[in-house]
Amino acid sequence: MTLRRRGFGDEGSSDALGMALIAPAALTLAIAVLLISRGVDSRATAQSAAEAAAQAAAQQRNRGDAQAAAQQVGAAMLTDPSTCASPSVRLSGAFAPGETISVTVSCSTSSVGLELVPSTPAAPQEYTAFAVIDPFRGVEP
Repeated sequence: MTLRRRGFGDEGSSDALGMALIAPAALTLAIAVLLISRGVDSRATAQSAAEAAAQAAAQQRNRGDAQAAAQQVGAAMLTDPSTCASPSVRLSGAFAPGETISVTVSCSTSSVGLELVPSTPAAPQEYTAFAVIDPFRGVEP
C-alpha cells in the first residue's frame, strides 16, 4: 500500500478560492431576496389596509364617521414600521346610498432594519380600494 504525497503548496487552495468567489455572490443574492420580499410585503399590507378601510367606511352613516373609520382601520393595519413608512389614508367619492366610495392608502417601503444595505429611498406608492354603500341604507347628511 503506497500513500500519495501531496505536492508542495497543494493544501486545499482550490476550496478557499471557491469560497472566496461564492460567498460574496451568495450574500448579494440573500440581500436581493430580502429587499424584494420587503417590497412585496409592503404592497400587500397597504392594499389589504385600503380594502379593509373602504369596507369600514361604507358601513358608516355619514361622511365624517366614514372618514374616521377609514383612518382608524388603516392606521390599525399599518402599525408595523418595517412594512410601511409614513402611511396616509384618504376617503373620496360621494357618500350616498348606492354610490361608490374609494379609500387610498399612500405608503412607501420602509428601510427599517436594513440601514447597512445601500439603497435608494422608495417613492411613496398609492393603493386604492372601492366599496359600494348599500343602496337601501339610510345615510345622514
